[in-house]
Amino acid sequence: MDIKKIHYISGILLFSFIALHLSNHLYSIYGAEAHIQLMKTLRRLYRNTLVESILLLAVIFQIYSGVKLVLLRKKSAGAFFEKLHIWSGLYIAFFLVIHVSAVLVGRTVLKLDTNFYFGAAGINSFPVNLFFVPYYALAILSFFAHIASIHAQKMKMQVFNLAPVQQSYFILGIGLSITILIFYGLTQQFNGLAIPKEYEILTGKLSAN
Repeated sequence: MDIKKIHYISGILLFSFIALHLSNHLYSIYGAEAHIQLMKTLRRLYRNTLVESILLLAVIFQIYSGVKLVLLRKKSAGAFFEKLHIWSGLYIAFFLVIHVSAVLVGRTVLKLDTNFYFGAAGINSFPVNLFFVPYYALAILSFFAHIASIHAQKMKMQVFNLAPVQQSYFILGIGLSITILIFYGLTQQFNGLAIPKEYEILTGKLSAN
């Protein structure tokens, strides 16, 4: 199969899951428990052997095909959104390798429920939040940047009197707004709400033993 088709198919699968995942995180503005309850509902769709296996294969194919395409296109990228397409894709690949590995280790080795607290623990604890805040923020922004860059290169018609490039900047604006709201949701809860003790291992406050 053509490398572009592999990238396209795996990309569609991952886009569907990431859209659900970010919607779940966005729901945290209503509180930690609301976030966890929605996650439990969504897990009925994706937390089973078949779907998880498909998603893991999609991650592998997406990273492999993405790197291959970058090597083919990096010298020809000239416009802003062409370069953004490459750099956002590379960061997404970097993030997927670390994040998927961390979730699998969290579930199988640390025996943690990788829910609201799994991500929020690092974001709300100093000094590890110096890494986790930009790490997560860049991941969300890169997701929208990748969509925006593809839109700029593929879209041909105006929408609401906006040219394709203007539409792509609008997508970036939406991405930035959603990033801010997600971080608001993941941080507002810790004004008086303690991180469950089992999650302190993620911040270095609790020994793995």
